[in-house]
Amino acid sequence: MASKLKSTRASLVCVSISIVALLFAVPAWAVASQDADFLVARDAFRAGDLVKLDRVATRLKQSPLEPYVAYYQLRLRLETVGEPHILEFLARPEDTPVINQMRGEWLKLLGKKQRWDDFAAQHPHLVGGDTELTCYALQSRQHLQDKQVPHEARNLWLVSGTELPESCNPPLNAAIASGVISVSDIRVRVRLALEAGNLRLASRLSEKLPTPDIITSSELASAATNPAHYLATTNLDNASEARRAVALFALQRLAKKSPQLAFAHWMERSAHFPANEQSYFYGWLGYEAARQRDSRALDWYKAAGDTPLTEQQLAWRARTALLTQNWHEVWASINVMAPQQQHEGVWRYWKARALQSWGGTAEANVLFSELSGEHNFYGQLSAEELGIPLATTMPANLQPDNAAIDEVLAQPVIQRTLALYRMGLRTDAAKEWAWTARKLDDKHLLAAAEIARRNGMYDHAINTADRTVQLHNFGLRYLAPHREALHDHIRKNNLDEAWVYGLIRQESRFISQAKSPVGAAGLMQIMPATARWIAKQLDIKTFRQALMNKMDTHFRFGTYYMKTVLTSFDNNPVLASAAYNAGPGRARKWRGESALEGAIYAENIPFDETRGYVKKVMSNTMYYSQLFGQPQQSLKQRLGVIAAKDAANQQSVPDER
Repeated sequence: MASKLKSTRASLVCVSISIVALLFAVPAWAVASQDADFLVARDAFRAGDLVKLDRVATRLKQSPLEPYVAYYQLRLRLETVGEPHILEFLARPEDTPVINQMRGEWLKLLGKKQRWDDFAAQHPHLVGGDTELTCYALQSRQHLQDKQVPHEARNLWLVSGTELPESCNPPLNAAIASGVISVSDIRVRVRLALEAGNLRLASRLSEKLPTPDIITSSELASAATNPAHYLATTNLDNASEARRAVALFALQRLAKKSPQLAFAHWMERSAHFPANEQSYFYGWLGYEAARQRDSRALDWYKAAGDTPLTEQQLAWRARTALLTQNWHEVWASINVMAPQQQHEGVWRYWKARALQSWGGTAEANVLFSELSGEHNFYGQLSAEELGIPLATTMPANLQPDNAAIDEVLAQPVIQRTLALYRMGLRTDAAKEWAWTARKLDDKHLLAAAEIARRNGMYDHAINTADRTVQLHNFGLRYLAPHREALHDHIRKNNLDEAWVYGLIRQESRFISQAKSPVGAAGLMQIMPATARWIAKQLDIKTFRQALMNKMDTHFRFGTYYMKTVLTSFDNNPVLASAAYNAGPGRARKWRGESALEGAIYAENIPFDETRGYVKKVMSNTMYYSQLFGQPQQSLKQRLGVIAAKDAANQQSVPDER
């Protein structure tokens, strides 16, 4: 299909090939041939075809991607190849994540074979790793009779209610046998598994408890499938701790759907639970009620008393206090958080607002001042509280110099990234890019960001420029490609260009191939069903989904939908952004019973993804407005006041985009 998008992509491929050809004195046709050979090698690896892989590998000896080919060859022979070949590969001088990936796979093989001396020799050289390797490392130390292993295994066990790899079983079983993991700890992990909805794990864990406390999978399934029926038909007289745990699980499931119904069931049964379990339930009831804007949430939180609450429960206790601007409760909720959680920008800002509400201006300003130097939503709001204009908080753009660009461009890891990106292997390209970016200083991060921009790798350009600490370039952080292509559509729909760019930056980082797990696609992440709805509104009778790959059509549909949701939601970009991400029905439901400050509405969005999305879109909008030279408008003004629920101001808009 002939389109601006394809022609732009083709030109970027040509630029990338030309750069490689110039740097390595390789003809452009040879680079293209190497690309074709590499894709054949990759396909052979994925098909397990060693004969074809070995044959094409001989033609890629001089390619920047040769380490990948060597990895493919070694990986297919991992179980049979001699150890010297593996150690030789791990000792290669190339700085590439595939060597680290091989080291991780080799370590897992050593762990399975319990070759602990060899494992101990290689493990310190691994960058990163997963839980499976963490537990193999514990086994390695267990082999040396390290007395700290049972305690570290216990800490790992009590982090969450998720399944752990089999490699964790030996240190965990030893910790249980030695009593480091107590019966009480087992009960805690059963509860964590139930909270996570991991019913099979909860049932299996309960088998480690005394016989009366074993929970059958059928009982858990009954409580999960129909919690109200389970509660109504279960006798809790003299119930064991395990039976009460299942009843609490059923009550929690019920609270997710209806806090009031869960509370009604609770009032009939609360006498069967000891004080600590009553407090535990009230903590969860308050949490679920807060997420659903139930007016009794704070009362239930208070009924939880001093029982330890999770980070999420504490966060929602503070959020529900914000809804009624109960500033003392906001302050108190933040103060009981762990220091690390209290230090998050969101809670420092709202703590400062609470202090400000009763005249603690000096103390509030200290927090605002600390936050005002941060380039994010709450940093911007904090600067405004101190009367500091946004332009003042944005340091002068440092333009990457040619010498730094040449230094970065000459690195083989960058050449591998460009080659992988050129071939459409975006996941591998992202791994290579992240591998090198983690070691660059600010000057070379900006150089790398500029290289990414020149090659159309807009997501890498933005993310890399975002990593700088002292030296900055907001033009790279907030790239604005396609302005000419978007201009007429923005003007026709009378949209704020800064908001449009703020939203696209968050949706796709300007990557046209972006596709979400639910099917939203393209720069503006439009769902197929929404595209069909828009086509109908625009009276396009010959619409087919392939048209969304054309940039002009994509921008026409995306800006039309932005205008539609904006008009439907009082021309408020906060509501419209929430609607664009989570659907108009949800954004409508999240309105308060009374008018809300825009920042309070945003902070009380129950979906973590959408809450972060809306704040980032609005923060992005501020920076784009500044870069576009628009008249100054504060973030607080843009956030506005969110009107209370009102059926009269609604408009039919599809709940998928």
